[in-house]
Amino acid sequence: MTLKFYYPLLLCVLLTACSQASIPSLRFGLADAPVNLDPRFATDATSSRINRLIYRSLIGFDQHYAPTPELARWEQVNLSHYRLYLGDTGRIFHDGSHLRAEDVKATYSFILDPRNASPHRASLAHIQEIRVIDDDTLEFHLMKPDALFIGRLTIGIVPAKLIQQQHPLNKQPLGSGSFRFVQWNQSSRLILQRIYDGLQVEFLEVKDPLVRVLKLAHGELDLLQNDLSPELITWLAKQPQLQVAKREGTSFAYIGMNLEDPVTSNLLVRQAISHAIHREEIIRYVLGDAAHPANSLLPTAHWARHQDLPVYRYDPEKAKELLQQAGISGTLHLTYKTTNNPLRLRLATVIQHQLAQVGIQAELRSYDWGTFYGDIKTGNFQMFNLAWIGIKLPDIFRYAFHSDAFPPKGANRGRFKDARVDELIEKAELAPTLDAQAALYRELQQRLFEQLPCIPLWYEDLVLITQRHITGYELAADGNYDGLNTVQLTGG
Repeated sequence: MTLKFYYPLLLCVLLTACSQASIPSLRFGLADAPVNLDPRFATDATSSRINRLIYRSLIGFDQHYAPTPELARWEQVNLSHYRLYLGDTGRIFHDGSHLRAEDVKATYSFILDPRNASPHRASLAHIQEIRVIDDDTLEFHLMKPDALFIGRLTIGIVPAKLIQQQHPLNKQPLGSGSFRFVQWNQSSRLILQRIYDGLQVEFLEVKDPLVRVLKLAHGELDLLQNDLSPELITWLAKQPQLQVAKREGTSFAYIGMNLEDPVTSNLLVRQAISHAIHREEIIRYVLGDAAHPANSLLPTAHWARHQDLPVYRYDPEKAKELLQQAGISGTLHLTYKTTNNPLRLRLATVIQHQLAQVGIQAELRSYDWGTFYGDIKTGNFQMFNLAWIGIKLPDIFRYAFHSDAFPPKGANRGRFKDARVDELIEKAELAPTLDAQAALYRELQQRLFEQLPCIPLWYEDLVLITQRHITGYELAADGNYDGLNTVQLTGG
């Protein structure tokens, strides 16, 4: 072949390289890479947050966690019949095709088919029929009334034709969101591109928090969000090229208890543990004031939250008295499981020390995430620490505390059983209005506070650290990455 043949090809390669080099890029450091970029299957926090950028959903939430229109507005025809009208924005898929009501039906019908084993099916299983009226209108008919139903329609919409083609959306996503998929090597580097201006965001997994921090300080990363110890955040705040922002978050940290264990099933023991933990001290000295004490799963601004619940106060003498009432003399020995995440292990160590002051000897056992989570799901524990993240709907109480929600049917990992709690959950689900539901859910929160199926600890705040030339990124209370829709690079 001649040079004349190669020249156009070489020119094309050079022009492509120059074009790629000129595209503005932001490097986002992650503690954990996403697992699945198909919204019909994704459940982990990182995947869910990234999928919000790639796909659009029918419904969003306002600052009080009440549903708001995204792709669609809705009309409640009766207690079990909803009509949705698709709007004009966000309806162009990244391949140029138009998002229609048939795509919505295909997405939700796929989830409802038990053969597809979607983890989202349980919350939508009471959908009896989805009927397409025209390209812009569809109806959902339910088997039973559900006042929370509209808030369940948060799954990203995917093209019906790709569902039919069995396209691997988990690896090659295609939605109608503000970012389109560019590349993913499925080990450590995912690239998305913002539709309106071409900004590329590289999501880079760096598991070790110290390495992640050093990469940011040395300019190899542009942005970090959460998953850092207070000491590292304090150090980063002193670096002149970086800026730190914080806001109150909604992640609910708690200690889970095994209610089938002869010791931790004793309410007096659980109350003693709760009074033995000095939350304010831990928040101040371990979490760097980046949290606030918790008393309920629901975020402080939630429309169904019980705003008058107290917080279990630190009272070691009360804790000792409760242990005596429980018939425990001498030292109480318990096992306390946690992950080997450095911050989680440190928090567990501090709690271990505080429990020792009232006569509770907690043996710490730390594991990798897979082993730890496996033990929690099978009930192989006495105590453990975890956090609920991104709670929006109050039906979390059924998933976490109803007696029919033991794993794998739900997340009642402590095997908690209480007839009054079950009754309140079931009554709330049948209540015809959100106001009626809110009253029942507040009564439910009071009952859970008294029965202590888990020990509330704190709501963890959100932290954002960026290079100083990064502007316009707003932290969201639930920790999502929506700030990437407005972030700007101003030089640097």
